[in-house]
Amino acid sequence: MIITVRRNFILSVFWVIFMMAGYSYADSPKTDSTESGMKVIGVIGGVSWVSSIEYYRLMNEMVGNKLGGLHSAKILMYSIEFGEFSKDERLASEGNWGPLKETMLDAAERLERGGADFIIICSNTMNSTADIIQENVKIPVLHIADAVGAKVKASGIKTVALLGTMFTMEEPFYRNRLEEKYGLKVVIPDKSERKYINDIIFDELCAGKFYSESRRVFVRIINRLIKENGAEGIILGCTEIPLLVKQKDVNVPIFDSTAIHAEAAVNYALCGR
Repeated sequence: MIITVRRNFILSVFWVIFMMAGYSYADSPKTDSTESGMKVIGVIGGVSWVSSIEYYRLMNEMVGNKLGGLHSAKILMYSIEFGEFSKDERLASEGNWGPLKETMLDAAERLERGGADFIIICSNTMNSTADIIQENVKIPVLHIADAVGAKVKASGIKTVALLGTMFTMEEPFYRNRLEEKYGLKVVIPDKSERKYINDIIFDELCAGKFYSESRRVFVRIINRLIKENGAEGIILGCTEIPLLVKQKDVNVPIFDSTAIHAEAAVNYALCGR
């Protein structure tokens, strides 16, 4: 009888502990990103993965520097498969933007469903779809050209050279934003230089290949833009270019779009802290 009572008592205690544990896991209030003071950064990456690594590193380092200790960024990344995506880009260059837009919207919607508080696109060129994405999601999209434009304007520079893919250099989505919203004069390389830069980006930089000769040609183009076009600063408007060209290579200020965009994302995530 005593043994039975003790056994029943022990079982009752375990049952109470089990129920309490179950309640604390399933029914206790969840702490979301807003309550914890840091927003979740939704990252569309993979275009290319080489620069996406830099975004991840920079954002975590920046949060660590701001908050100290072992703090890091809250990041949710969707990495697009670049080999497949390059087919979408070829179709877009031929006038069929449907597949590319679908891929970008799918990535953004996945991030939104996953709990991201806002979105950044880790590619200057693909920020051409930022406005379309913004129309289709309920969370903010931080445009890279806004981050870069604000940084250049704050520096006091008026005339700036833009280097990037041919699409970024030639199409209005980036240049017009810089000129109309931030009052900048934007100059770009000539046609042959634009083709060279574009080829280096896709044939070398996106594949993680960085050659001294390519750097020398970039610097030569930059120096011509300074001398002949009056460029006071240089926007490295492709997220892979800062991996090749550094401030020490150039005599005027460079604006690293990757680092600037990452900083804007971290500041937004930390609510300006």
